[in-house]
Amino acid sequence: MMNAVLRRALVSTVGLALTLSMTAACGKAGGAKNENSAAGNTDAIGLLLPENASSVRYESFDKPFIEAKVKALCAPCKVLYNNAEGSAAKQKQQFDTLLAQGVKVIILDPYNAESTQGWVQEAAAKGVKVVAYDRLADGPVAAYTSFDNEKVGELQGQALLDALGAKAAEANIVMINGDDADPNSAQFKTGAHKVLDGKVKKVVYEQSGQWDATVAGQKISAAVTEFGKNGFQAVYSANDGMAAAIITQLKGAGITIPVGGQDAGLDAIQRILNGDQAYTIYKAYRPLAETAAELAVALLRGKDVKAIATGSADNATARNIPAKLLDAKVVTKDNITATVLADGLYKASDICTADYAAACAAAGLK
Repeated sequence: MMNAVLRRALVSTVGLALTLSMTAACGKAGGAKNENSAAGNTDAIGLLLPENASSVRYESFDKPFIEAKVKALCAPCKVLYNNAEGSAAKQKQQFDTLLAQGVKVIILDPYNAESTQGWVQEAAAKGVKVVAYDRLADGPVAAYTSFDNEKVGELQGQALLDALGAKAAEANIVMINGDDADPNSAQFKTGAHKVLDGKVKKVVYEQSGQWDATVAGQKISAAVTEFGKNGFQAVYSANDGMAAAIITQLKGAGITIPVGGQDAGLDAIQRILNGDQAYTIYKAYRPLAETAAELAVALLRGKDVKAIATGSADNATARNIPAKLLDAKVVTKDNITATVLADGLYKASDICTADYAAACAAAGLK
């Protein structure tokens, strides 16, 4: 017969084992829940990017770079990602879902920055911090990181002048700008005009391409119809996606003139090698993405972000937003090796496929 001391020890041991088993089970259940939801997870960071049709950069670069940096800075942190796929309404739903899940920091690259004021105000009222990424959202955002977008426009304008060379002063220009709802578009446009105005003969046609290749193609076709094959000597395109459609339409009309772009897409680099596109603008996505991650983690931990965001920016409703603005670079055939290859954005093998082998050899890419 078991004595009292032994019985008490056995009961205690069984109770401890049961408690540990329940605790482990709860931990597993909680972990599974946090894989799919931010509910109860104070280390969740939301990431909302604007589109994936006219530019491949968001899925290929921004998202993985942000996720990797967040993980390096905060091992338990989870990034909850969604892409608006070119819809402001869809992005609003995604934003609302993150608020409902209890996320405390959201990295937001707004598809339509002007529509975000109410969103960001609602988030702030709930104690949720918003990091404006690449585009400056309206409302009381906690921090902002992007490139110096007016300077990007200046780089585009100067690169177009360089492509025209001695013909610039007598050149008529067509400008296909980005979406009017994107504040970056206005800054690119302002910067480009700052350089082009007075240096070219005239901007004869200027329209928004809405960051849409189809729309851009339609606009350049309208310009050809209005001014004829010899009515303009170069095209400013606000990004590479639109530039691709513009170049296709121009080729179909038998027109070969300098066309610029932005984003350093792989296909744009290949067009530059082939002589179809004059230049692109390379914005190093890794430092931009890593800055956003640093800001988000700092805000999540309640730290002052001014050590990271040493500048400031204003939107339509807020002043002196902590900001960090990065510099961009022009890419032409002459400096592909020193820019996108040197930074590891692409490997020569990515660019120099069979269709571009001869162009790569001529340019010394290997």
